[in-house]
Amino acid sequence: MAARSEARVHLDPQRRVGSLDRRLFGSFVEHLGRAVYNGIYEPGHPAADEDGFRTDVLDLVRELGVSTVRYPGGNFVSSYRWEDGVGPREDRPNRIDLAWHTLETNDVGLDEFARWSDRAGTELMLAVNLGTRGIEAAVDLLEYANVRSGTALSDARIANGTPAPHDVRMWCLGNEMDGPWQVGYTDADSYGRLAAQTARAMRRVDETLELVLCGSSKPDMPTFGAWERTALRHAYDVVDYISCHAYYEELDGDRASFLASGVSMDRFIEAVAATADQVRAELKHEKVMQISFDEWNVWYNRRFHREDKITDPHTWPYAPRLLEDQYSVVDAVVVGGLLISLLNHADRVRAASLAQLVNVIAPIMTEPGGPAWRQTIFYPFADASRLSQSEVLDLALAAPTYTTERYGEVPAVDAAATWDAATGRTSVFLVNRIEEPVTVSVDVRALTVTAIAEARGIWHDDPDAGNTLDAPDAVTPRANESAVLEDGLLTVTLPGISWTALDLTA
Repeated sequence: MAARSEARVHLDPQRRVGSLDRRLFGSFVEHLGRAVYNGIYEPGHPAADEDGFRTDVLDLVRELGVSTVRYPGGNFVSSYRWEDGVGPREDRPNRIDLAWHTLETNDVGLDEFARWSDRAGTELMLAVNLGTRGIEAAVDLLEYANVRSGTALSDARIANGTPAPHDVRMWCLGNEMDGPWQVGYTDADSYGRLAAQTARAMRRVDETLELVLCGSSKPDMPTFGAWERTALRHAYDVVDYISCHAYYEELDGDRASFLASGVSMDRFIEAVAATADQVRAELKHEKVMQISFDEWNVWYNRRFHREDKITDPHTWPYAPRLLEDQYSVVDAVVVGGLLISLLNHADRVRAASLAQLVNVIAPIMTEPGGPAWRQTIFYPFADASRLSQSEVLDLALAAPTYTTERYGEVPAVDAAATWDAATGRTSVFLVNRIEEPVTVSVDVRALTVTAIAEARGIWHDDPDAGNTLDAPDAVTPRANESAVLEDGLLTVTLPGISWTALDLTA
C-alpha cells in the first residue's frame, strides 16, 4: 500500500471550533415504509419485547451511539393527527398517509415511541404538524407530552399508561414547508408567521423549550436564502435553531464529486449561518441562531419516482419496502466525510439527525421474522459517536487536491479532531476521497498524547461492496496497522477511498 502523496494535519488545543453537543449524533424515525412497522416494531418476532419492539434492533441502535431521535416525520407529520396514536390500540383508527401513499394503523404512537426511545438510550425530538394543522394541535400535543398532571390531556396520558411526562425538550415547527411535495406547502412569509405564532403559544406553556424553525429542504431550492431570511425575520426571537436538510448521491457516474459531498455540506452550513447572522444584525439581536441539520444522508433519490406511488386509496399498502437503499464502501466514506463536516461546524451545528435509522435509507436493516444487520454507513457514524470528545479542534490541514466537475479543486483528504481537556484523550477522523493511498502526518506535540489506543477504518478492494441479508459482514471495520506515533508525530497511511478513525490517549 505505497502512498503516492502526503497530507499534514496540525492539532493545537488552543485552536478550537467549539464544544461538541452530543445531539450532533442524532437520527430520525419517520412513519415511512418499514422504518417503524417491521423495522423497530414487529410483534411476534423472536426478539420482540413486551411492547413489540425488536430487541436486536435496539441493541444495534445503542451500538450506533444515537443521541437523539427525531419523530414522527418528515413528510408524514404534515398530515398527521397525533391523537390517532394514543389510547387503547383497539380504538385507534386506520388512516391513509398522504405523504407516502400507505396505510397507517397507528399501532405505534407517541407513548410507545417514547418508551422505545428510552430503552434505546436516546432523547426524543418531536415534530409538530404545521401542514394541515397548527397552533392548537401543537399546544395540545405539548400538554399531553410534557404537563405533569391535572389537565384533560395530561390526565389522558396518565390514563393511557404513562404516568410521568415525556419532558420533550426539542421541537420542530413543521417539516420542509418550502417543498411543493409537502402537504400544506406554503410560502416563507405565511410559514414564518404561523411558526412564530405556534412558538409563542408553546412558550406560554414552557419557556425553556428548544424550537426548530424550518429552513430550506435542500440547498438547491429556488427559494434558498430568501426563505431563511423571511422566516427568521418573523420568528428569530422565539426559536433557537433553523434546520438544514440535504441528501447526497452519485450522479451520472461522477464519483469524484460524490466523494467530495462534504464540500457541498460545508458551503450549505456556512451560507445558512451567514443568512441567520444577517437577520440577527438587522433585528439587533444578541442571540446567535444555531443550526439543526436534522435530515442528512446518502440517498439515491433518483431511484425513487413519486409518480410510481400507488394512487388508489383502496389499495394503499401497509409497511411496504420503500427507499431501502443498499450502501457501499463509497457511501460509507461519503457519510464519514459528512460527519467530518458536521464536526468542523460544531460551533453552529448543535444538533443533527442521520435520516433515517432503520430500513429506510438507513444504517440498520431488518428482515421480517429474520435478522437485523449493519450497513456500511453504520460504521463511520458509530466510530464518530463513540470516540468524539468534548471539544472540536480547529485543525490546520494541508492536503493534495484533485479536480471535480461539481466543486472544482478539492482536498483529497478531509479531517476532523476532537479533544478532552480533563483526560487528554484525542480522536482524529480522516477520509481519503481518491483511489490512491495518502500518507497523513498528524502533529500532536501540543497535546499530551502518548499512545494509539485504536486505529481502524472502512475500505475494500471493491469500493462498491456492501452488506446484505445473505452477506451481512461482507464489509466491516479493519485495523489500520500503518498508524505509528513517535516523538509527537502520528503517521498513518489511508487506503484509497477510505474512512479512518484514530483514538489517541494521554
